[in-house]
Amino acid sequence: MSNPSGRQSVIVPLSREDAERRAAQLGVVADPTRLRLMSLVLTHPAGEASMGQLAAEFDQSHTTISHHLRLLCDADLLTRERRQSFSYYRPTHHAVAQLATLLGVEVPEQGAARESGFDLSAAVLDRQLEHIAEQLATRFTGVFSPETVRRYVGESYDMLAARSRVRRFLPSLTANFAAERLTALAKAQGKTRGSVPEVLFVCVRNAGRSQMAAGILSQLAGDRVLVRSAGSLPVALVDANVVTAMDEVGVYLGGAYPKPLSDEIVRAADVVVTMGCGDACPVYPGKRYLDWPIDDPEGRPLPTVRRIRDEIHQQVRDLVAELFANP
Repeated sequence: MSNPSGRQSVIVPLSREDAERRAAQLGVVADPTRLRLMSLVLTHPAGEASMGQLAAEFDQSHTTISHHLRLLCDADLLTRERRQSFSYYRPTHHAVAQLATLLGVEVPEQGAARESGFDLSAAVLDRQLEHIAEQLATRFTGVFSPETVRRYVGESYDMLAARSRVRRFLPSLTANFAAERLTALAKAQGKTRGSVPEVLFVCVRNAGRSQMAAGILSQLAGDRVLVRSAGSLPVALVDANVVTAMDEVGVYLGGAYPKPLSDEIVRAADVVVTMGCGDACPVYPGKRYLDWPIDDPEGRPLPTVRRIRDEIHQQVRDLVAELFANP
């Protein structure tokens, strides 16, 4: 089977741990209220929904709906973001891939115009992106003009759409990616105070090495470091064996998705680590650049992916020691 990049996709059976995790997730969405909540979030034009918007769809108390949403977040099916006095919920990338069929939503291949009632017309898409731009413009009030936010939303959509197989949920991914780019741009332009170092991991596909490194650094350093990852030629999904190997060491990549490398992400970073794609990464003064010669796990059996994971883990441990060494 070939993916949109023309490479052969390797289909592997679920590991015991992966099967147990997915079974637990299915147990959570077996409840009708939680299944409908997932459907509402997945199909929302903005790619996210607030607590108030979701509660309005049910004849239940806010406390009950909040409980259901917390369980969905605990199962890594939704992510929650607090903005001022409101909570917004978005689906994780793997929830999109795993629940689309269960919820009766077709996931069209690239270039498909309309399936199962999903309207990809320009008018509908424009409304969705405008809604996302309005929300982000409010979030970045006093930092960027609405015109700048709108431009970044449009660019982010184009960058993701060029390689995405899950076009049905591009608005949600666009909202996440645009927010990440604008946050990085604000730091690069000195419009926010960066209290912690930022580390960017870059590989070719952003589906293996850079995702593993980002996950391990987040686990080891917590909120002492802001971690990002990107790919010079990103694909559609994180490799299944990579997700399994990371689960084994307590790092869940359920919310991770491949993202293209962008200029402002590089400019915001204090440390840039490349793995197999150093020439694709722009060089700016005042930043630390590292290149780790680590094998690509694409298509490799799980034992090999584990070896690559452990090699990355040691490199990240050394990096953490350097970042926080006593002066």
